[in-house]
Amino acid sequence: MAQSDTTSDALELAGKMLIAMPGMSDPRFAKSVVLICMHDDTGAMGLIVNKPSEELEEEQLMAHIEIETHPGSPPRPVYFGGPVETNHGFVLHSDDSSNHASSLRVSAGIAMTSTMDILVEIGAGGGPRDHLVALGYSGWGPGQLEGEILQNGWLTVDADHALVFDTPDAEKWAGALSRLGVDPLTLSAAAGHA
Repeated sequence: MAQSDTTSDALELAGKMLIAMPGMSDPRFAKSVVLICMHDDTGAMGLIVNKPSEELEEEQLMAHIEIETHPGSPPRPVYFGGPVETNHGFVLHSDDSSNHASSLRVSAGIAMTSTMDILVEIGAGGGPRDHLVALGYSGWGPGQLEGEILQNGWLTVDADHALVFDTPDAEKWAGALSRLGVDPLTLSAAAGHA
């Protein structure tokens, strides 16, 4: 009898969006939408895309790290990417900018870069057409995220460029659910297994 390949049976989550279920016990993730950037046998890493900071805008962040900004740049929030390494920055962006050695392709049309060169481009008025700057990330150890999904903590849906970059933050959670055909009003905080 041949052994089964457990790798092929595993959930492939890179390039997916996690949608927090109403019963999410961690308030940092309540009604969050997380874009999973990396997922392998060592764990998973993603960025919350719908939790803008109320205290920090991109221009302030750029000034703090001594990057000049283009005059007339519209105000943009810095996002809470997650509770891990909250002093480390990440840029989710459309993959139309110049090639960055450290860019990671997340899904069709979306990449992530964590080096200063992309912030310099953005500050100068160039860089990718669409972007979102986040501080911190969301991380899970081996098998942890899969367990949370099996315990009904998250729903998953394919990454969506328009949802990440064009949808107002307050509408992203419901918008992600609607891509699954789910009405937020029908979700229960105490989901179970059938």
